[in-house]
Amino acid sequence: MKLWLKIICISLLLYAGVSSLYHPMTPGGLSVSASELHPGRNDFTFTGYGSHFNDAMSSLQVFVTSDTSGVYCAEVLQVVDNAHVIVSVFLPDTLSSNNLGFFANNDLDGTMFVESPLGSEGFTFVKGTANDLCEYKITNSEQQFFGFPFQPIIMESIRNLMWHVPMWFTMFALMIFSFAFSIRALGKNGGAVIAEYDLKASASAGTGLLFCVLGLITGSVWARFTWGAWWTNDPQLNGAMVVFMVYVAYFILRKSTPDEDKRARLSAIFNIFAFVLMVVLLMVMPRFTEGLHPGKSGNPAFSKYDLDSSLRSVFYPACFGFILLGYWLFTLNLRMKKIEIEHETTH
Repeated sequence: MKLWLKIICISLLLYAGVSSLYHPMTPGGLSVSASELHPGRNDFTFTGYGSHFNDAMSSLQVFVTSDTSGVYCAEVLQVVDNAHVIVSVFLPDTLSSNNLGFFANNDLDGTMFVESPLGSEGFTFVKGTANDLCEYKITNSEQQFFGFPFQPIIMESIRNLMWHVPMWFTMFALMIFSFAFSIRALGKNGGAVIAEYDLKASASAGTGLLFCVLGLITGSVWARFTWGAWWTNDPQLNGAMVVFMVYVAYFILRKSTPDEDKRARLSAIFNIFAFVLMVVLLMVMPRFTEGLHPGKSGNPAFSKYDLDSSLRSVFYPACFGFILLGYWLFTLNLRMKKIEIEHETTH
């Protein structure tokens, strides 16, 4: 690989690595302490993440909302610290909706929202109920322009997006190379030319399998943090493991066939089958199955909730950097295989 491509690769990976760890998180609402809401006075603690309740005490407001037609201002009783504030709110007997939630707003953090998981005893819910609304505001955080988005379940592990997903993209790119080399190999009659394409297909698939393993490891760690288990019955996870085993079988097939021309043709046919299976399991099937991966339920593409501007500024350079790294490792792998062959022929 050319020197300037190596410099770009290293620069992009350094940028992605530092930025993925250094980028701050946008402040967000973490939880509320109440067990249920009821008509009359309700006291609870609002807990923020990366928030500045104490630093921005003068502009702090907390609200309870019942859909968009009922917003009730809470009285701030005590600001415990930057992450905790104790408040009290008075709620009427009749609300417009049982879709309750909590907002906190200040000039530094903007607006943080926590959807209510609480019970609601004693209320009458009448759609379109007119209630006296308090004055409230919805603003963005001062850090929102450059901060990673706050996701209650993913939390800080969202930084793994810049490692886990680019590894899979790199695997796909390398398997595409391998697929193309195998097609070229089948188009040759034999001899040194088919052996050359077979060697390139093998080197590319081997490097791609390395990134497949890295993707499985980083995905398993991420699953343990967000889903509570190292492995779950998710279609994309199971499909990735099947793909891994199929490509392992590809290398077992190569080792079991001593004849070079026969090995090249059988390997090429099997490699084409493996690539088609990979596309079906990792790109087609997730569109039609329910899964835990973000953006599923019929649309596995990134949405505006999964990938905002701050993530894109790190994610796309990371993808490009990892793909260049994959190509670099492929060239080294290919060179090592050629040296091994030369060594065997001379001895």
